[in-house]
Amino acid sequence: MLDKFQAVVIGGGPGGYVCAIRLAQLGLKTACIESRGSLGGTCLNVGCIPSKSLLNLSEEFHKVQNLSNKGIEIGEVKLNLSKMMKSKDKAVTILTKGVEFLLKKNKVTYFKGTGSFKSKNEISIKDSQNKETLIKTDNVIIATGSDPVSLPGIEFDEKIIVSSTGALKLEKVPKKNACSWWRIYRSRDGISLVKTWCRSSCS
Repeated sequence: MLDKFQAVVIGGGPGGYVCAIRLAQLGLKTACIESRGSLGGTCLNVGCIPSKSLLNLSEEFHKVQNLSNKGIEIGEVKLNLSKMMKSKDKAVTILTKGVEFLLKKNKVTYFKGTGSFKSKNEISIKDSQNKETLIKTDNVIIATGSDPVSLPGIEFDEKIIVSSTGALKLEKVPKKNACSWWRIYRSRDGISLVKTWCRSSCS
């Protein structure tokens, strides 16, 4: 027999998980489906939070580099990008686990996988191993969020041409003249990433 819910939210980002929690607080038996493997959506996983974490770290690096201008001599300052990335990842993990705790606290059933419609009231959920789970629901809220979109004829390779997601996983700091390409970003996350890498090395 299939699990039956009064409401199912497809998408575990800021819109989805908040909606699911509120529905549960109002007394509805609720489920939330998220394909990423961690809650919080783009903002928490590959957007606002990680980009601001890197931005703050790069600001500290930039300040220390310029302390000699204020009469404080501390010797050579080096940027350890690997540790910087680990610090960013730790911040993201803490917050995504916090969202997961909130779902559990409010008795929202959390499914990890990709949700799709089998019928009007039946949802298929396929996990990372392609194992399918079927559930029934009276109502569905679609809150699937966004993905980076490349320009026509310029596809992301995440090496030279990177998306905002790829920019959060660079293995080395871009060379000086590489930053001119970052000006293509117009979002808050894009501006944060431009500032991060320019402070870290680029001019």
